[in-house]
Amino acid sequence: MSYTVPDIEPLESILPDEPLLMMGAGPVPIPARVAAANGIVINHLGETMARIIEQVKAMSRYVFQTESRHILGVAGPGSAAMEMAIINLVDPGTRVLTINNGFFSSRLGEMARRAGGEVVEMNAGVACAASEADVIEAIRTHRPRVLTIVQGETSSTVFNHTLPAICRAAAEANCLVVCDAVCTLSTMPLEMDAWGVDVVITGGQKGLSSIPGVSLIAFSNRAWEVIEQRTRTLTHWCLDARLAHQFWYNKSYHYTAPVSGILALHEALRLVCQETLSRRFDRHLRCSRALQAGIEGLGLELYIEGPSRLNSVVGIHLPEGLAQADLMAHISSHHGVEISGAFGANIVRIGQMGEQCRTHHLFRTLHALGTSVRSLGYRVDVPAGMAALELGLSGYQPVFA
Repeated sequence: MSYTVPDIEPLESILPDEPLLMMGAGPVPIPARVAAANGIVINHLGETMARIIEQVKAMSRYVFQTESRHILGVAGPGSAAMEMAIINLVDPGTRVLTINNGFFSSRLGEMARRAGGEVVEMNAGVACAASEADVIEAIRTHRPRVLTIVQGETSSTVFNHTLPAICRAAAEANCLVVCDAVCTLSTMPLEMDAWGVDVVITGGQKGLSSIPGVSLIAFSNRAWEVIEQRTRTLTHWCLDARLAHQFWYNKSYHYTAPVSGILALHEALRLVCQETLSRRFDRHLRCSRALQAGIEGLGLELYIEGPSRLNSVVGIHLPEGLAQADLMAHISSHHGVEISGAFGANIVRIGQMGEQCRTHHLFRTLHALGTSVRSLGYRVDVPAGMAALELGLSGYQPVFA
């Protein structure tokens, strides 16, 4: 049987003439050093790779704010790191309390159900942080062995600022806390050891400003003891943390590591360490607050109010009648800027993670947003928005330095 060769367009005829400025909920723009590292291939089992892995672990300990010796890379998106956490800690019948603020926190619960866990889902709402009192009551009522939570819910732009208190309550109940920090790690404080987080998950393509498809996961000693004591054989081979640990700590073959992605992640982590977390937190907070002021200066409303507002992904209400798809298409085709829609609510989302938090990106993005809304027939005050952005940037006083 013969097959016809398909008529394939070359990439240059598909991609835009100039790259879009990626200002959505991720992936984000990557620095030149990260892009260059991603173009290199070396032996995944050689001494050069072993030296790089050691440095990735050392830098990760700084970024995660932990002394853990159980930090692993994952050849896959942040969701693969989520699944590694769940399947290694949740046996059939394990009671899991999932704090649900939206799409990604719900995904953790779904993964636990698929692993055979007995999942209790606490609907914390998509407009505010999980209530510390409500979570404590749920822990007392259901006595979970594992609690899953997101620090920042990318889909609803909610910030769970009660995370440290929730971790304390979980520890008192001998409950392990699995935290998704995909959109928050390195953009805002997350102190794994000091807060008592047992598992922290992140992807490369957001706060770290690396490429999609290579992720990191850190296990506390308490969580690792559970993994070491496991007697059953996991059905997942690639995501077996004990097998992965052999590669990351004993130079033993597991599978062919995503070499180029690890090199890119190395450079991304090195840039974080070079900047330092305190300066990086201030850069993110300064840019995000100024952008939020600019959005309100346009005359648009932010989706989340008060301390529950996530700074790393900013949600924006759209004027009545304006569809997110129409705005996204206009801003992309006319201004070369890409922002994100949302799952459910008629909002758009602008990312403030890693390389997105640069002054020139903010001015371009806010101007593109305002003029696009105006071009589609809705009233906004573009000069006032730009002035508010400028004032927010110039008036920022460091919080972390």
